[in-house]
Amino acid sequence: MPLDHLLDPPRDVRADDPRVGVIPANERLLTVPTLVTIARTVVAVVLSAMAAHQSSLTLLVAGLVVYWAGDVLDGFTARVLGQESRVGALLDVLSDRLCAASFYLGLAWLQPDLAPAVFVYLAQFMVIDCLLSIAFVAWPIRSPNYFYVVDRRLWLWNWSPPGKAANSALVAVLLLVTGSMWAGLVLALALTVLKTASLVRLLRLGLPVPGSP
Repeated sequence: MPLDHLLDPPRDVRADDPRVGVIPANERLLTVPTLVTIARTVVAVVLSAMAAHQSSLTLLVAGLVVYWAGDVLDGFTARVLGQESRVGALLDVLSDRLCAASFYLGLAWLQPDLAPAVFVYLAQFMVIDCLLSIAFVAWPIRSPNYFYVVDRRLWLWNWSPPGKAANSALVAVLLLVTGSMWAGLVLALALTVLKTASLVRLLRLGLPVPGSP
């Protein structure tokens, strides 16, 4: 699927549209995109563990870069090869949590003064955002990237390219560049408010039971 479809998705697409719907033949664990996901997760986590063991901020940042680059690459590969799947999307969501936890816990280990901001961010990313990100399985769409067919505002806040970048990158960049716990904490709290508002909207929207009218 072209990238511009994700940047500016059409408003007339429905969940049963073949451009966003589930492709049964793709629903297997071992595909090129999922192998990329597994590989980038292993490398990112190993680098973060080595960083904590060797007290190396350089290795920790390297792990973060692998996490981010791999996260872009697995999604790009899935679209280019036509191998997008719900299995791959769920694996990606969970792998992101492991990569992020490895980095942020490593950062708190190396720079304990940043711990309050780190743990507030992890609370929203590991719990609230995770619940939001796996909710797509209640609809017949391939991944959160296509949640605009369910609720455009929730997609814009959470899974549009700017929404994804804000959630996955801003806190880490801010903490690394400024070293300010307070700046990171304010941003982490702001994200928590946004994610909580998203969760409330999702619950008001309702999660359909598979197979029900």
